Amino acid sequence: MPSPGSDSATADRALERSLGVRALAASIVNVTVGGGIFIVPAIVAANLGAAAPLAYLVCAVAFGLIVACFAEAGSRVALTGGPYMYVEKVFGPFVGYLSNVLLWMLSTIAHAAVASLFAQALNALVPGIGVGAARSAVIIGVFGLFAFVNARGVRQGARVIEIATVAKLLPLLLFVATGLFAMQASNLVWPAFPSIADIGRTSIVLVFAFSGIESALVPSGEVKEPARTVPRAILLAMVLVTALYVVVQVVAQGVLGADLPKHPDGPLAAAATIAMGPAGGLILMVGAAISMAGYLSGMMLAAPRSLYAFARDGYLPAMFAKVDPKTHVPAAAIYTHAVVVTLLGLSGTFEKLAVLSNISALLLYALCSVAAFELRRRNVQEGGTPFRVPFGPVIPWLSVIVILFLLSNATGAEMRAVGGTVAVASVLYLFRRKRAARA
Repeated sequence: MPSPGSDSATADRALERSLGVRALAASIVNVTVGGGIFIVPAIVAANLGAAAPLAYLVCAVAFGLIVACFAEAGSRVALTGGPYMYVEKVFGPFVGYLSNVLLWMLSTIAHAAVASLFAQALNALVPGIGVGAARSAVIIGVFGLFAFVNARGVRQGARVIEIATVAKLLPLLLFVATGLFAMQASNLVWPAFPSIADIGRTSIVLVFAFSGIESALVPSGEVKEPARTVPRAILLAMVLVTALYVVVQVVAQGVLGADLPKHPDGPLAAAATIAMGPAGGLILMVGAAISMAGYLSGMMLAAPRSLYAFARDGYLPAMFAKVDPKTHVPAAAIYTHAVVVTLLGLSGTFEKLAVLSNISALLLYALCSVAAFELRRRNVQEGGTPFRVPFGPVIPWLSVIVILFLLSNATGAEMRAVGGTVAVASVLYLFRRKRAARA
């Protein structure tokens, strides 16, 4: 079995570097702003009421530190695999392998979960289309379509993402612009300052709404001038996402007030109905469906590259690392991922595991934060002159501290579930190594 990373650069030369700042930033925004923003405001308001922006602030600080680490690490390691390669470069093949297990697991669960939400969103628009055989047809069709588009080439996949990103942001911006005039100041009054425990627990729920950068950076081997493109795209995307989330939450709270938690399936549509009438609610429902479709497309570009990276480094059969000479994409990895998420989406059992995605993401972020510190200390420069985060030696450790705070709000059962997954993955790794040694 080849050593991970030993032939990675050679293998990645078959890929086409065509993702620039605009395309990569759009990919990050698209994957981050999935279907969650259309539902999360009700969940956050149920826990914190008008003080909900505090949870967004905690997540914004956490992700500000995290993305700074990603920006520097991504400018120093320019191989497909993204976070997996940052961690592998510093901690070696075993920890790198585990990081990719976490990355692919959280990406796959989230991908399948949003497909289920997408079917529900369509069902709200066309009753009956999101249940039974029609639901199965929707899930199979959407994954089949986006797998086909992305298998034709990274340019086609990126173009769909850019269009979807604009399409999903328009109804949200319309909601904000009209909702501002329907807000009532009394709805924004805090009856009391929430407890730190409530803020922390709510913040860990919001991780799902902010996460996505780890998946969007997986196709790093297809990014033009990564030392310049990666940090600019990350910072641009996260500023836009944070501002959008806070404004949407405040407007929804200002319009609905104490009634916001009473609309768990469509809080923004409910607020838009008050602000703009029935047509406003319909626009937001359509916007939610478009947003989820864009997320599904973006993840079909990003997530299969984890399978490609696994196979490239000898952990999966070589067929998954094969790059089509015409389209310059790992078609086998794309179609295999599409089959897996389709089965998860059809079964629905993934919903019980959805909570694992946030815990897995935070553990991965902690590893990447430490990796960013060590990559700077070693002065690794694989993608040109690297981006250097101000106060670089301090930022990664602040990131780890904030991540530990968020993880402290997870339940014991959630942490044990993640630990069990890591344990199983470790056994498989050792089994694979023994088989390779005998070969």
